[in-house]
Amino acid sequence: MAQSSAPAFLGATLQEGCSPMSDNDIDPVSPRMAPKRKIPEVGGRPLKPSTLMMGHGFDPTLSEGSLKAPIFLTSTFAFPSAADGKRHFEGITGKRPGGADGLVYSRFNAPNQEILEDRLAVWDGAEEALSFSSGMTAIAVLLLAACKAGDVIVHSGPLYAASEGFIAKTLAKYGVTFIDFPAGASREQLDEVMVRAKAMAEEQGGEVPMIYLESPGNPTNALVDIEAVKEARDAHFDPDQCSIAIDNTFLGPLWQRPLDHGADLVVYSLTKYVGGHSDLVAGSVSGKKRFIDAIRMLRNTMGGICDPNTAWMLCRSLETVELRMQRAGENAEKVCDFLAKHPKVEGLGYLGMIKDARQQDIYDRHCMGAGSTFSLLLKGGEAECFRFLDALKIAKLAVSLGGTETLASHPASMTHLSVAEGRRAELGISDNLVRISIGIEDADDLIADFEQALEAV
Repeated sequence: MAQSSAPAFLGATLQEGCSPMSDNDIDPVSPRMAPKRKIPEVGGRPLKPSTLMMGHGFDPTLSEGSLKAPIFLTSTFAFPSAADGKRHFEGITGKRPGGADGLVYSRFNAPNQEILEDRLAVWDGAEEALSFSSGMTAIAVLLLAACKAGDVIVHSGPLYAASEGFIAKTLAKYGVTFIDFPAGASREQLDEVMVRAKAMAEEQGGEVPMIYLESPGNPTNALVDIEAVKEARDAHFDPDQCSIAIDNTFLGPLWQRPLDHGADLVVYSLTKYVGGHSDLVAGSVSGKKRFIDAIRMLRNTMGGICDPNTAWMLCRSLETVELRMQRAGENAEKVCDFLAKHPKVEGLGYLGMIKDARQQDIYDRHCMGAGSTFSLLLKGGEAECFRFLDALKIAKLAVSLGGTETLASHPASMTHLSVAEGRRAELGISDNLVRISIGIEDADDLIADFEQALEAV
């Protein structure tokens, strides 16, 4: 994703009725109703994300004193005068420096989305965040904003099947190719991949605009060494021209902060842990502003922004995300301790029980928790997995993860069925693998459910 000058329509100025702020506090290239506020401090102590989720980005005095933000169900925003309208569009078209003055149309941004994006940026320590109508919309716009014909995408494996399919099939229609590497690749292996990617791009008349990671990988929980990827990227490409983006859905925003380890952009399916109640679909990208601006431009054109009602629900969910993820993580540890000892279990892809030294090293440097989604390897194959899944009484047989309830699925025959059989085997997505997302139920009840289901295997 090449760095470019900020487009004219991505600006903002201080609006009448907003709290006065210094010029240094005003972001000149963001389409906001009010300037983005700095993280507040109390007694010199920056407030933690769990505290900021209760009010950051929202001023009750601008909404009749409402404690919680209203849902702003509007498609467009009124200008105070014709002159204000003219000034706004002079900014959009570039006839006047400084960009747009506040909000104009909900395809670009709106109050609920602004509040949500401010709070998402807090969790990752990001300069900016963007919300989307789904995780795949976020991923698709992220990649489309980066690429042009002839370019090469470097990505880790495994990826979520839809992500891999978008890169391998959809982008291929527009002359974009890819090279992938295994999640646990060493620095030496990464260097070799970067050399190959650069040569391929030069042959095609393109560039390598992005290294796209998924860590942990879906559904195996394989970890990528983000620091090693950054070192390899910096050794072979211009960091301002080649970004590192990572899907952090399995561990974020609580158990991994990829921007601290060298990533430029973090993508989420907010449907999962952030939403956390299996009642919405949304996505996000957060990270460095110079890359976010290009993604924002394309989102503004395509209209993939999260709707205001969903944004409001996500703000509600962010208030409890730490509590929910902590409880689910504690439950997963207890459940995996039981499963690891069961005679019908061949193995576990659980980050709290890593056996590979390379993966453990990555975990120790990058992760702050083992998460609550893992792969269960049963002795047998598809038939044994199906009997286990059909016997579950508390856990639900469904795709997705990160909700309050426990879910189980069979990736090889469900979410990753579209992946070629040989490719599935290469990525470790075997017929005896069940993906489990632990919820916030009572841990002993979940153990009892898994125990009785294993009797059917």
